[in-house]
Amino acid sequence: MTPAEQSRQAAEFCRLAPVVPVLVIDDIAHARPLAEALVKGGLPALEVTLRTPAALDAIRAMAEVPGGVVGAGTLLTPADVKAAKAAGARFGVSPGATERLLDACAEHDLPLLPGAATASEIMALLEKGYTVQKFFPAEQAGGAAYLKSIGSPIPQVSFCPTGGISLKLAPEYLGLKNILCVGGSWVAPKDAMARGDWAAITTLAAEAAALSR
Repeated sequence: MTPAEQSRQAAEFCRLAPVVPVLVIDDIAHARPLAEALVKGGLPALEVTLRTPAALDAIRAMAEVPGGVVGAGTLLTPADVKAAKAAGARFGVSPGATERLLDACAEHDLPLLPGAATASEIMALLEKGYTVQKFFPAEQAGGAAYLKSIGSPIPQVSFCPTGGISLKLAPEYLGLKNILCVGGSWVAPKDAMARGDWAAITTLAAEAAALSR
């Protein structure tokens, strides 16, 4: 899968809703009800970060939820890419980009949202054919003001910014021409997951899904 093909598919996933939940799952028992709650609230694209031992099993469980499109985040190595694809991930997200990681996504046909934080990184990925990228860490790297500025000299690239974004900050990003969606963890708070309060998470998801872009 070429970078251009990856970006086309990534754009389709990003356009499903204004927010892609960024999920850290410690308990596999939470995976399916969490996915069901988020999809019910209108957020079908789900990023499960590979930061916990339960992550790959969570992707397997969530991939079976009707209406959900599950991806793997925090991809760092070719082994991560292979494991994520085998678990059922339909897209991948990385905090940055290395040649080995990009090659692995091409080899395993996994659409990637490669991470970039500077103009040079964005340009290097664009040169390879990636027209859809993750901007990370969004708030710490300059926020919506930076992305608005980068949109003038590099209008070919669209972004999913992630990192420090909240419900309050999201509209500022979503109002920009070069933003497809934002990534955020606020829609799946750990305390709500611990309580099994899936109704509360559905409410948060619906609130996020209603954001205009």
